[in-house]
Amino acid sequence: MGNVFGGGELDLSMSNGGTAVFVEVLTLAVSDLVEEPWDFRFAALLALQDQSCMGRGVVGFDLEEVDWGASSGERARNKAFVLRVIDLALSEHRWDELTYDPPFAADYLRTFRTIVEAFDPALHDSSAHRFPGPEEAAMASCVQHRVLTGMPHWEVCVFCSG
Repeated sequence: MGNVFGGGELDLSMSNGGTAVFVEVLTLAVSDLVEEPWDFRFAALLALQDQSCMGRGVVGFDLEEVDWGASSGERARNKAFVLRVIDLALSEHRWDELTYDPPFAADYLRTFRTIVEAFDPALHDSSAHRFPGPEEAAMASCVQHRVLTGMPHWEVCVFCSG
């Protein structure tokens, strides 16, 4: 089993182990960059990819499912935020806190960056999204790991649940 993260015509397929690493390094980055309400919703989307809580082989999302915003300015800002998250993760931000060496993480992140960069949110109907709403935003932080948790979906972070 594996998991797929896609957008438009492009997909990133990963094993369950690869997905766990991908989600963890993105969680480290997103937790340190969130500022706006939309950012916390994107963090919640990442938290929902925790296979320890959701099940192995059943996570992943398509960029078409994301509510990128109503205006071109919102869509551009939110897409730029996701690219900044990926770039921060690519810089190996906080990877020294991982209990393992993530040898394939950079390749996964570069592929996902290509997918996000090529994706045009304006070409997709954001009313058909499965994106966490404002009431589902990841607002709580795990004190031990200093990352956003999956609350209100579950009380632990991706590192506590693993």
